[in-house]
Amino acid sequence: MSTPWADWEHVVKLDPDKSLVAGETFADVCETGTDALEIGGTTGMTEEKMERVIDACGTYDVPVYQEPSNPAVVVERDELDGYLVPTVLNAGDPFWIAGAHKEWARMDDVDWARTHAEGYIVLNPESSVAEYTEADCDLSPEDVAAYAEVAEHQLGQPIVYVEYSGTFGDPEVVGAAADALDEAALFYGGGVHDYDTARRMARHADTVVVGDLVHDDGCEAVRETVEGAKGV
Repeated sequence: MSTPWADWEHVVKLDPDKSLVAGETFADVCETGTDALEIGGTTGMTEEKMERVIDACGTYDVPVYQEPSNPAVVVERDELDGYLVPTVLNAGDPFWIAGAHKEWARMDDVDWARTHAEGYIVLNPESSVAEYTEADCDLSPEDVAAYAEVAEHQLGQPIVYVEYSGTFGDPEVVGAAADALDEAALFYGGGVHDYDTARRMARHADTVVVGDLVHDDGCEAVRETVEGAKGV
């Protein structure tokens, strides 16, 4: 069965707590050639911020998915194509493995048909997400491969997300995760900032994700990473 992300080679992750580069709009982001948008961030999230970005992006011909960092900021909007919900596999705090998800199920009538799990492996110990989830980032390629295998085969997660969050990761580690997967998609995020870094990670990952780049350097830089991810 085909999945929504089967043809995604590039994704832009928009953080509702951050601004775009001066003079640029969400329309500009949607016109970079990226295959989809993920709306989410680790800190400073509110429903109002989420809704503002979702409403601004939802009128364009690019799939829009919310990636909620906690159940309190989940929004229901017609503009959304669905939800990509992270489980931090190497979290030290089990709340980020299943606790937050349990709270969401208690609070809301979850639209499970449009909700998809991402098995996150967080690998930058200095990142906000690592601190927030108390992630054990001291992992070997073999550890990462094992987490990826567990995510797919034991937990049934259709997406495994190797997250270096703000720094460019080790291609050997990403390659180990890729080799461990059979059908689950491998997303990679962290430090992709130009054609070459996008191309290097696209050799291993199914989908390259950029986040800080759109807020710090703007849409022209994002377009360059789209070309690198797609090999054009």
